[in-house]
Amino acid sequence: MVQLLADDRMNVDLCISAVSSANAKLKAGASTYAVFGLEYGRECWAATSLIQSQTSLIGNEACPLSCKGASTMSCGGRAQYNYYVPTTYAGSLASTSVPRAILVLIIFSIGSTVYLYNYSTFHRCAFPLQAGTHDPAPFRLLALGDPQLEGDSSLPNPDDALFPSIINFWQDLAEPASIVQRLQVTRQSLTNLVASDLPRILHSCRKRLDLLGNDYYLAHIYRTLHRKLDPTHVTVLGDLLGSQWISDEEFESRGWRYWQRAFQDGRRVDDDISSGIQVGHLGQDDMWKRRIINVAGNHDVGYAGDMNNERIQRFEKIFGRTNWETRFRLGPDSHTNNTADAPELRIIILNSLNLDTPAVDPGLQSNTYGFINNVIVASRPVEDETTGTILLTHLPLHKEEGVCVDRPFFDFYDEDEGSGVKEQNHLSYNAGKGILEGIYGMSGNPQAPHQGLGRNGIILTGHDHEGCDVHHHLPYHPDPGSRAWSAERWVTSTSRLNETIPGIREITVRSMMGEFGGNAGLLSAWFDDHSQRWRFEYSTCSLGVQHIWWAIHVLDLVTIGLASLAVLGNSYSVGA
Repeated sequence: MVQLLADDRMNVDLCISAVSSANAKLKAGASTYAVFGLEYGRECWAATSLIQSQTSLIGNEACPLSCKGASTMSCGGRAQYNYYVPTTYAGSLASTSVPRAILVLIIFSIGSTVYLYNYSTFHRCAFPLQAGTHDPAPFRLLALGDPQLEGDSSLPNPDDALFPSIINFWQDLAEPASIVQRLQVTRQSLTNLVASDLPRILHSCRKRLDLLGNDYYLAHIYRTLHRKLDPTHVTVLGDLLGSQWISDEEFESRGWRYWQRAFQDGRRVDDDISSGIQVGHLGQDDMWKRRIINVAGNHDVGYAGDMNNERIQRFEKIFGRTNWETRFRLGPDSHTNNTADAPELRIIILNSLNLDTPAVDPGLQSNTYGFINNVIVASRPVEDETTGTILLTHLPLHKEEGVCVDRPFFDFYDEDEGSGVKEQNHLSYNAGKGILEGIYGMSGNPQAPHQGLGRNGIILTGHDHEGCDVHHHLPYHPDPGSRAWSAERWVTSTSRLNETIPGIREITVRSMMGEFGGNAGLLSAWFDDHSQRWRFEYSTCSLGVQHIWWAIHVLDLVTIGLASLAVLGNSYSVGA
């Protein structure tokens, strides 16, 4: 150690200044002073490296004296130094390889976190703007598909013993009489502990952590897009939970996680809104930004062959009604002077899971068809093009094999189990036809109102996790009875350019689950003054697989831990 200064005004800052001055005067190539120490309350010493302590005393026992120039600072003792490592000049600890690596880690961690919490900006996600303008659409729907929250049913039974091999060991040990047999029992119990109990416990812990992380991964998608893109409405297109077979207690537990974690800021649509046809004005009620329009999925209420009233009731209690309609009008302005005649957007939420037969509960099925009939009766005339209709339902409409990832598929229960629909990928052709020609009035009959072209609108569905985007159309045929609905991929469809035949776009929103990239759909709707029709445009936004979310948060925790250790080690005191 080299004494640089002795002064009754001594404090840590004064010693740092002395070290900096001494380093500045060193000849080129000379080793700089990397540490300094304070002794006797007034002396400043420096060294090129840390000197090994020669006393077992630490802290105030080794260095009881305060600095002469600053009573709150510690300045060593008698033949004892308070060692410090300055960070403001070359040769300090901050320039060594370990802190330099930590600095790189900090920069990378900050960059990754900024990306994660602003991924929609980096991916250039945005709701489509009104055509020909830079104005946002008055209706912007954030559409999320199939989150499928899993739960305790995927975990080991909590009533089982934590270490059954240990419990069985004491019981088995009491039976054998010889030492050899007892040793065999002990060996077998240890084998069971290592080969069975510990892996089961580790699997349980990993699964619980996975469920927690998945909840917050879904929450990250919802909150980030809600904050950055400002949707006016939000929908989740079915399969909110992972199984329709869970108990009521487990259903409520997952429902709690849905509202308190995955969609914490969201609100269930109140029954007084969904109990009848409510008519509001776009942009008038900001609460719609928080309300979540939940669509019933097969993992929520089952298919027609196992859907019952109890499942419907528990779903509606926690998530909202399964069949309802609401409407939004543009305010009286340049479009019309009469609010009742203003351009109107209809949102129809339909439980399509019991449209096909056989159904285990014909009453529920009758209720669904009754709801569809009421929708048709309450519609504006088909020729009124100032109305746009958005249908939100879970099951996609029928498509030929090869159009989408999921092909047409039906499975049924055995006769002794009711013979009802057990599983299906799409609605049947006739059920889909009923929606297209009933709700949308697309009969294709030139003698029908609006020449059978039907109502303007769009259909959003879930279920097919891979997603799909198609155009349903009714091609012309000389024999009207031979006309049949067909579907083409939207991007390659030529039928959508033909305005002489009925047609409508159906978008199956890709799942927001991590293994499908954390996808979200962005639907914009606005009334086009030129064509006097509602226009719909759609885009997507993907976060990426859940491993990205996990990796960045683990990186943040590791970085915080290492940086904290570096800060704590950057200024320390030892006796010497």
